[in-house]
Amino acid sequence: MAYASHIINHSKKLKNVSNLLRHENAVLVRWFSNDAVSSRDDLLKIHRHVYVPVESERVINSSAISSGNIARWLKKEGDKVSPGEVLCEVETDKATVEMECMEEGYLAKIVKGDGSKEIKVGEVIAITVEEEEDIPKFKDYSPSVSDAGAAPAKEPSPPPPPKQEEVEKPISTSEPKASKPSAASPEDRLFASPVARNLAEEHNVSLSSIKGTGPNGLIVKADIEDYLASRGKEVPAKAPKGKDVAAPALDYVDIPHSQIRKITASRLLFSKQTIPHYYLTVDICVDNLMGLRNQLNSIQEASAGKRISVNDLVIKAAALALRKVPRCNSSWADEYIRQFKNVNINVAVQTENGLYVPVIRDADKKGLSTIAEEVRQLAQKAKDNSLKPQDYEGGTFTVTNLGGPFGIKQFCAIINPPQSGILAVGSAEKRVVPGLGPDQYKFSSFMSVTLSCDHRVIDGAIGAEWLKAFKGYIENPESMLL
Repeated sequence: MAYASHIINHSKKLKNVSNLLRHENAVLVRWFSNDAVSSRDDLLKIHRHVYVPVESERVINSSAISSGNIARWLKKEGDKVSPGEVLCEVETDKATVEMECMEEGYLAKIVKGDGSKEIKVGEVIAITVEEEEDIPKFKDYSPSVSDAGAAPAKEPSPPPPPKQEEVEKPISTSEPKASKPSAASPEDRLFASPVARNLAEEHNVSLSSIKGTGPNGLIVKADIEDYLASRGKEVPAKAPKGKDVAAPALDYVDIPHSQIRKITASRLLFSKQTIPHYYLTVDICVDNLMGLRNQLNSIQEASAGKRISVNDLVIKAAALALRKVPRCNSSWADEYIRQFKNVNINVAVQTENGLYVPVIRDADKKGLSTIAEEVRQLAQKAKDNSLKPQDYEGGTFTVTNLGGPFGIKQFCAIINPPQSGILAVGSAEKRVVPGLGPDQYKFSSFMSVTLSCDHRVIDGAIGAEWLKAFKGYIENPESMLL
C-alpha cells in the first residue's frame, strides 16, 4: 500500500513534505519534542501530527484496500527506531507486508497492539517521539478519534421518545373508534397478552369472564390456564414439551474471518453477480503428456533439478493457447475490451488462511523448469502468508487444479475479476477406447478441463477455439518445446 502524508509543519526537520508522499503500510502519530510542552492543551496538539494514509493508485486485483490487521509488532514501547527499520507487520487483503520507520526517534506508545483487527485507513496505530525523556508523557495516551466517535453515538438516543409518542397516538385514537359501536364486545376493552388471547380463542373462552392478575389488570396466560382448570379442561401440555425437545442445542464454534477470506468472499460474490459466466468442458488424452513428463523428470533428476508436475505443463499449455487466441487474454471495461500483450497466469493455491492466486509472469516465454521453480516458491510464500503485492497482482488468466491434489473429476470455477477466463483442471482417469480393429481396444488416460468464460468478452466460438488450441498442446506436448 502506498500512503500520502499530511503533516502540520511543527518541526524544522519536515520542510520538504513532498519527499514523504510515499510511505508504506500503516499510520503513525509523530510528536516533535521541540514543539511540546507539558500542558494538557498542548499535548492534545499531537493529534494533528499524523501520517494520513490514502488508498493506493495501484489497484490490486481491482480491489481497494480500506482496512488491515496488525499481525505483530517487531519493536516494543521505548525502543529506539531508525529510518528503514521494520516496526510491525500489517496483514492486508492478500499478504502480510512490513511497515518501516520513517524517521529516527523512540517508539513511545503502541495504540494498536498485536492482533488488532479491522484497522481503518487513517487510524492511529502508534506514536514516536524525538527525545527519550518524552516517552513517559504518552503512557496513558489514547487517540481523540475514539472520543470523537463516541459523541455521534449518543445523538441517536433522543429519537426514541418521539417514536413512542407516534406509536401511542394511533392506540389512543383507536379506542374511541372501538367504543363508538353500541354492540362492541367488552373483550375489545380488556387488556390481555397475545399468548393469553390466543389461548382463550383456542378454547372459546370469553375474556370478559376472566379477571386479570397481571400489571394493571392485564390478563396473562396463567389466568387462562387457571380458568380452564376450574372448568375441568386441561391445557394441552404436549405442545410446549414437544417444542423444547424438537430444538436441541447445537455444538459449534465461531471461526473469525481472516482478511484474505473476507476479500475472497467479496470478490467471488461480485464476480457471480456481475459477470455472465458460461462453461465449456472437454476431455483430453494425456498419455503423451505423461510420457514427456517422465522423460523430462529423468533429465531433471540426473542434473539434480526439481521435478516437473502435470500442473506446470498445464500452465505452459494455457499460456501458449492464450498467445494463440489472444481474445481470451482480455478483460471487460465499459467502453472497450482490453487485450493484454503479456500472458500472466495466476495459479490458485489453497492455504489454511484461505485461497491465494500468485502470478507467473510471461509464462508463454518461460521454460518448464523455470515455471516449476516459480510455482514452488510462490506456493510456499502463500502458505507462509508472506506474498508481496508484486507476487499476485497483474494476472490476465487463472488456472485452478483440484484433480491432481484431490482427485476431483470435473468442476466449474468462478472467474477472477477483472479477468475473463479461468481454467478448472480435473483428475486423469483411465478409459477404454476403440483400437484399430473391430475387436481391438486399449486403455488411455483422459483429463477433464472446464473453461469458465465471461460472455461479454469471449464468445462461445472463441472459447471453443481456445480449448482446441489448449487440447492440441496437451495431446502433442512436444509442440510446447518448439
